[in-house]
Amino acid sequence: MLRSLRGRLIVLLALLVCAALASGMLMVGLFHQSAAAQLAQAATENSRACDAIASAYRQYSVTHPRLVDTTNYTALSEQLNTMLERSLRERPTVQGGIWRDTTGSLAYAFPTYVGAVKRTTPPDGELPRIRAINAAAVGGDHTVSQHYGSQSQTLLLAACPLPGPIPNLTAWTMRWTLNFPSRSYHQLMAGLGVLLATVLAAAVLLTHLTMTWSRHVSQIEAALNTHDLAELPVLPATRERELDRIVLALNEAGGRLSAARRRADTLARQMATAERLAAIGRVAAGVAHEIRNPIAAMRLKAESAVAAGPERQPQALQVILGQIERLDALVRRLLSITEHDEPQRERVRIGPFLDASIAQHVDLAGAKRLTIRHSGDLDEARFDPNQVQRALDNLVLNAIEAAPPGTAIEISARHTAEAAVFSVLDQGAGPPAQILDHLFEPFVTGRPDGTGLGLSIVREVAEAHGGFAQLVPTPQGTLFEIVLPWPKS
Repeated sequence: MLRSLRGRLIVLLALLVCAALASGMLMVGLFHQSAAAQLAQAATENSRACDAIASAYRQYSVTHPRLVDTTNYTALSEQLNTMLERSLRERPTVQGGIWRDTTGSLAYAFPTYVGAVKRTTPPDGELPRIRAINAAAVGGDHTVSQHYGSQSQTLLLAACPLPGPIPNLTAWTMRWTLNFPSRSYHQLMAGLGVLLATVLAAAVLLTHLTMTWSRHVSQIEAALNTHDLAELPVLPATRERELDRIVLALNEAGGRLSAARRRADTLARQMATAERLAAIGRVAAGVAHEIRNPIAAMRLKAESAVAAGPERQPQALQVILGQIERLDALVRRLLSITEHDEPQRERVRIGPFLDASIAQHVDLAGAKRLTIRHSGDLDEARFDPNQVQRALDNLVLNAIEAAPPGTAIEISARHTAEAAVFSVLDQGAGPPAQILDHLFEPFVTGRPDGTGLGLSIVREVAEAHGGFAQLVPTPQGTLFEIVLPWPKS
């Protein structure tokens, strides 16, 4: 997946979302930690307010040692209220009072209350909690703290014992604190909103980029797949700078490839023309060589007959007629190469066909103490028997010329899934290496007395049937094959 651009963009998008989630969780965690720290600080300040009341009461009890004998609780309450006012005046949002276990609230003060009417009694709704925390602090030697949370704010309570002339006396303080300070909360929400908007914008951008690049790459791939490699299409611009550089490079490469292909076609035509001219030259040289010798012999005999008189002329004419017959045979063989007669296919039984082919060469082979036999698993095939007979005759004649005395010539007919294969194997040394590249061209021969037309006739017959002729390398001698594909109908 990471090997493709689309896969990398998807992974990048996933990493971005994970990073955003981690950042959001970190921001929320830090906010909650900050809120917890503020709550702890508020609780500490509330406990210190209670300690401040206890310290003020100790000083008050020193200056009023006969509080225990006082029966006028109204005057006592006013004095304690004054003490509470002084103790809580510099402590915003903190309210508190003096509590006696058997009597209840003896004094209450909320000096920083911002309401229109001054509060003089503890909140009724919180009296059970105030009573409970004061009961927990009676008789103790340390401040007792408690907090009660709701969804939006937390109630902080603290109570501390007041040792002195009045028994079972405690001081208490109370304050409300917001769980999420409005400013910090709004900052958090703003930060999370910006983070969410950034992630969404990046996700939209990456998704658009991924889809755009995927679409352009698919279009380029489709355009390249529908055209031949030699004819690369001109790709349109994608308006993506990096991708257009690739498109431009492909278009330039296509132009260079087209120019190179045109040059290659021109060179191929020139080479084909040169090869044809070279082949024509070899054919012309071969024809000239083959014709020159009979003409020279006829001229020599004619000159001798003219010089010797009438008694030598009949003998000279016989020689001249022989040379004319030689020239006529040469012309007929040339015509068999150039006429390209369409094969007249017919169903042929292979055994009798090969027997007839061998019978024509038994005497010539016997003169060299050679044996000719045939083998193979081909029983029947469709081809032109006259043309294939002529091709096999040329291969057998070449084998008789090349095979050492006392050896055998093997004619084989076998079938494959796609063709019928005729082969002629002899024990000779084979054609010279210097003519192997032009072995089946006219007038190419390795024998001084050969015309070089036999193998060219074999090739023409094979190609007329849609097949080919070939020399097959073998350590057993020389093996020529004629491969004739099965006809479609």
